[in-house]
Parts: sequence; structure tokens; C-alpha cells
Amino acid sequence: MSDIVIRRRHGKSLSEARASAEHMAAELNEEFDLSYSWSGDVMRFKRPGVSGDLAVDEHQVALNIRLGFLLFALKPTIEREIHRFFDENFPV
Repeated sequence: MSDIVIRRRHGKSLSEARASAEHMAAELNEEFDLSYSWSGDVMRFKRPGVSGDLAVDEHQVALNIRLGFLLFALKPTIEREIHRFFDENFPV
């Protein structure tokens, strides 16, 4: 297994940050059939080979992803796409 951990400060309100996270989850659901659910301000997601959580608060967003063995080779590509999404939705 391989982990991806990304933390980023944002300048959004909590509701705006949560809306951005929801937008990301909806896109991932549509593109990769990733299921997710919210527990407070933490979104948990999974699909075969991938699981993790995304926590939002007033100051930062924290993403933790665990990749299964078959997706390990795609880790750099996945990280690049996550950073691109964060750049678009959680600018520093």
C-alpha cells in the first residue's frame, strides 16, 4: 500500500471549503465511481484500490489517501492531479 498525504491552507470560509470538497467528490464519483459520505467536516471515500478521507476546517484542507498495490504505479500521476485540483479550488 502507498499513502498520499496533502495539507493545504485556504482562505475560504468553512462552508466554501466544504463546497469545494463536495465539488471534488462529485467529479471523482462521476469519473471514477468513487463513493463518499460526510461525517461532520470529514468526507470519507472509497472504491476498489483506493480509500481515504478529506477533512476541512476554517484554515486548511487535509487529504489522506491509501492506494492499493495495483494503483501504486500511478501515485505520481494521482498526486499531480490532486495538486492541480487544490491549486484550482484551494489557492494559497
